[in-house]
Amino acid sequence: MELEYIEHISPILKDGVKNYLIDIDGTITDDVPNEEPERMVTCEPFPDALETINRWYDEGHQICFFTSRTENLKQITIDWLDKHGFKYHSVLCGKPRGGNYHWIDNHLVRATRYKGKFTDLVEKQVTIEVFKEDEE
Repeated sequence: MELEYIEHISPILKDGVKNYLIDIDGTITDDVPNEEPERMVTCEPFPDALETINRWYDEGHQICFFTSRTENLKQITIDWLDKHGFKYHSVLCGKPRGGNYHWIDNHLVRATRYKGKFTDLVEKQVTIEVFKEDEE
């Protein structure tokens, strides 16, 4: 991973490299709940997701699948990703279930809601919630 290290500060990716955290169920394949693991083996990937994610990987971006699947389903998940040819760096299980995420971090975070089609990302102005800044 192309990281820059500054003494006593968390490493950051080189300019232009993104650290994609990508959901699985309902985003790159059918929405399969943890309670139906047999479907995780047979579901098919969305072709546009496979193509786009692999291109991002080839462009040097970091690909991490971040899923609500539980740790006991991790190997099924890895086997499925590998079977279908997804390129990735890591898989994290245990994302909270239920959606309505609000991520708070000391690093810049961008979120893109999947709405049925994977494409290149485009810029769009939106209203977001942020912490109130001290007025000087």
